[in-house]
Amino acid sequence: MEKRKNLIYDVGMHKGEDTEYYLKKGFEVIAFEANPELVNLCKQKFKKELESKQLTIVEGAIIDPEFDQDKDNPNILFYKNKNLSVWGTVDSEWAKRNEKRGTENEIIEVTKIDFKKCLEKFGIPYYLKIDIEGMDRVCLKALFHFDVKPDYVSIESEKVSFKVLKGEFDLFKNNGYSQFKIVNQGNIKEQKEPLNSEEGSFLDYSFNSGATGLFGKDLQQPWKGYKTAINSYRFIFLGYKLLGDNGVVTNRFLRKITLKAARFFTKESVPGWYDTHAKHSSVA
Repeated sequence: MEKRKNLIYDVGMHKGEDTEYYLKKGFEVIAFEANPELVNLCKQKFKKELESKQLTIVEGAIIDPEFDQDKDNPNILFYKNKNLSVWGTVDSEWAKRNEKRGTENEIIEVTKIDFKKCLEKFGIPYYLKIDIEGMDRVCLKALFHFDVKPDYVSIESEKVSFKVLKGEFDLFKNNGYSQFKIVNQGNIKEQKEPLNSEEGSFLDYSFNSGATGLFGKDLQQPWKGYKTAINSYRFIFLGYKLLGDNGVVTNRFLRKITLKAARFFTKESVPGWYDTHAKHSSVA
């Protein structure tokens, strides 16, 4: 199977924050979304691109066929978050976690999507962006079935279990990805497209909160090796432990002072949340 150098997969389209950027860059896009309301929103937003076939929307939720206990049923339960649409998931544990954080879910049925079959149907993309709550690793596992891999892949990385985080890196490594960039998504609005953009045409684009942002050759951070990248996450997880959703610093005044100091010295959104971008070893 050949790689399609002008193709990007947007796995977790949401409101089209990333799809819009990729389309304007001149790429063809295969976008995946499980929430029917968001699908309808994007069908209106990208009507011209859908008609021209520059964009294809795959409706439904990606599942892990290995753990599908009801293979005869074409549908699966989807927890549509009423408060934060980006938190929609098929993972019941993720849904419970989100409810503990003060949000409410509406349970609906959506179509099951086998990601391996989609790769077979649409081809291997140049860049694979993955951001689907609880199912990112399923997409990485599907790549094992193919000799050809995307040049670049990004996922929203684990922020609760360091063991799971390391498992994500092992999936990357076993797929042949050897270089990594760690991007704080809390700073996404500050990202600036390089004037000499190597990913499509220069747009002078402004990213909104919720977007993945720059990718591939346009990312400004230095590439890191497997061990160095994992060690970088040790420091990030310390921030999660102290100041994260369930951090040990619970006193409001102390938390405010600590966050202010951390953001002043690091110039980063702390504790933030991070995407891991990976470059395949076959890429020069």
